[in-house]
Amino acid sequence: TSFADVLQAVQPRLLPGFSFGWLELVSHRCFMPRILSKKGKGWMLFQRLLMGLFKYMEPYLRVAELNETIKLLYKGTLRVLLVLLHDFPEFLCENHFSFCDVIPPSCIQLRNLILSAFPRNMVLPDPFTPQLKVDLLPEISKAPVISATLTASMTPNLRIELDNFLKGRGNRTFLDNLPSQLLLASPSEAAASGTRYNVPLINSMVLYVAVHAIMQNAGSDKGPVSSGASMEIFLKLSRDLDTEGRYLFLNAIANQLRFPNSHTHYLSCVLLFLFQSTQDKEIVREQITRVLIERLIVNKPHPWGLLITFIELIKNPLYDFWRHEFVRSSKEIEQLFQSVARFCLPTQMSGGQGMQPPGNSGGSEGNGNREGVPTQGQ
Repeated sequence: TSFADVLQAVQPRLLPGFSFGWLELVSHRCFMPRILSKKGKGWMLFQRLLMGLFKYMEPYLRVAELNETIKLLYKGTLRVLLVLLHDFPEFLCENHFSFCDVIPPSCIQLRNLILSAFPRNMVLPDPFTPQLKVDLLPEISKAPVISATLTASMTPNLRIELDNFLKGRGNRTFLDNLPSQLLLASPSEAAASGTRYNVPLINSMVLYVAVHAIMQNAGSDKGPVSSGASMEIFLKLSRDLDTEGRYLFLNAIANQLRFPNSHTHYLSCVLLFLFQSTQDKEIVREQITRVLIERLIVNKPHPWGLLITFIELIKNPLYDFWRHEFVRSSKEIEQLFQSVARFCLPTQMSGGQGMQPPGNSGGSEGNGNREGVPTQGQ
């Protein structure tokens, strides 16, 4: 505990010149395994150390213009996360929510490493299995353990209004005003964050609303996604937010597409429902596709929930994915989709309009050095 407190006092944000020495000490075999063996206080202390590292790197990673020093620090951070993914995956599982709050959207591979973690006592079903019945998996009904407080980013008044609306006691004014409540309060905050939106608040609201819907649907014969207050909120935000806000909102949903659990299943269904129900707003479908595809074209690992969501999107005729113009907006974009489809569906896929049948070659690794994909019209 004392050593962790010392490391917290000399973290990179406070002593940048000691960053490499600090990272080496934090990840040392005599410190990291020992502190993480003490679930509870040890995990809390190590989570605080990693949060400090991510917050220090965030301004550099956000603009994606890294000097050699930050590149080396970033590579070192990736290696530490790989060790955690292999030896302490439960730590990443429980703390993914707070980590995603401080990792910028451009750091896709870094986020994928965290979201790919799953408990060591779980055997992941192969997402490429034909006719995989996700809703019949026993893990789908279980909620994952999350150490963060979901309402920490909400003001007391916002939480009261949100709870009232979810319980059917609210009014339409709350829903109409909701997009504007996700904005940061001042221009100075927006300048410091690199966005006009309160990202932690968006992340909190998405998961909070999802948890409420899951609890409400528990024990009923309704499908995972049914009409109600929760879906009204998701539909409102998908339609009324501007391009920037909608991208952050969809990212917040994608951050929960992890190992098999109730959150993954519900929000995967929400994302597919939003794709299907926004027939009059093609930009929503395009942005949903962008959020999924940019997480698949980086190097492995890829979160299980992300894979099953994208596979369902491109193979289920209900979504008619290959018909959309943005899939064929340019030859390069079309080739990119074909490449990812080959990776996600190794066997021949039917129903692709204007598309060659996918072969057996993987498509994501060839673009492994890319941290994002340009989307037409963005």
